[in-house]
Amino acid sequence: MNRRDAETQSFREITEHVIGACIEIHKQLGPGLLESAYEECLCCELSHQGIRFERQKSLPVKYRDLRLDCGYRLDLVVEDRIILELKTVEQLLPIHEAQLLTYLKLSDLTLGLLINFNVPVLKNGVKRIANHFVDSSASLRLCGEPKEFRL
Repeated sequence: MNRRDAETQSFREITEHVIGACIEIHKQLGPGLLESAYEECLCCELSHQGIRFERQKSLPVKYRDLRLDCGYRLDLVVEDRIILELKTVEQLLPIHEAQLLTYLKLSDLTLGLLINFNVPVLKNGVKRIANHFVDSSASLRLCGEPKEFRL
C-alpha cells in the first residue's frame, strides 16, 4: 500500500468511527436537542473510543500575510485531520456546505463531516465535504473545487 492509499484508508477509518459514534448518540437521544448537547455527547463518545479531538478550536482568518482572530470556532477537529461541523437544523442548506468548505480552506485540512442531528434517520443528515487534493512531491495540497461524497 502506498502513502496515498494508507492516508485514504486512515481517513475512511476515522470517519467510520465518528459516524458510528454519531449514529449511536442519535439512537439514544433522537432529534430535537440543542447542538451543544450533541457536541457534549460526541466528545464523551470519542473520548471513550480513544479518539483524539479538539473542541471549539479557534480558526483564524488568513488575509494577505495576516492571521486575524475573527471569533470563528471549529466544532470539533478529530485526529488533527477531520473537521466536524455539527448542526441541528430542519435541513442542511448550501450555506452550511459553503461554511464547512471555507473552514477546510482556512485550516488547510482536506476533509470535513457536516452532521445534522435534527433528522429522523441520521444517515440522511451526514455529508462528507472534501477539497480535491493533488499528490505534489511528498505532500498533499488543497486545490480546486469541493468534492462531495454522500453516504
